[in-house]
Amino acid sequence: MNGGDQAASTIWYVLAIIFVASSLIGRRMAWGGLWRMALLWVAIFAALLGLFKLAQDQGFLTGRWAQRPVEQGDAPPLPPARAEGQALRIPVAPDGHYWVEGTINGTSARFLIDSGATVTALSDQTARAAGLNYDVGAPGIVMTTANGKIEARRSSIASLAIGPINASDLPVVVSPAFGEVNVIGMNMLSRLKSWGVQGGEMILTP
Repeated sequence: MNGGDQAASTIWYVLAIIFVASSLIGRRMAWGGLWRMALLWVAIFAALLGLFKLAQDQGFLTGRWAQRPVEQGDAPPLPPARAEGQALRIPVAPDGHYWVEGTINGTSARFLIDSGATVTALSDQTARAAGLNYDVGAPGIVMTTANGKIEARRSSIASLAIGPINASDLPVVVSPAFGEVNVIGMNMLSRLKSWGVQGGEMILTP
């Protein structure tokens, strides 16, 4: 059970105890009757909590009620990109971003396409899996991101492919601060003949 579930359970049980206690204050009943009523209220709250979790797991709840922490490495499925001639059409994902599956030196990786990023960026895990050469002990470069300033290492990709689009000798930056996210930035997009968004799809033309 994760921390969020534990906190929710604790809150429910505390509320149950408070409610039961407040309902029993002032009542003059035999101890046996008090215990039976207390256990009945606790059972009711436990059943409600179980139904809430079941509805959350089955996807019947939406919005803030349905928010759950995403487990590490638990990547949501992507809407499939499709090639039309030389162009690649990438549908917008449920999170409002454009994600695409590709390969780095033949190694599979998932990318976020971000026109606001100057350079293509790789997670440390992806760079290692693809066999990129970079000196983790060498002085890095300081980059300003949406999450503040981070330190990254320079490297380059011999081959980056997404659908029919291929790039070679592409400069990249690598940092564990990127988590598990790989980003295709403007230094990749600027090599294309054209790119843009149309009808809820990002269209990349080499």
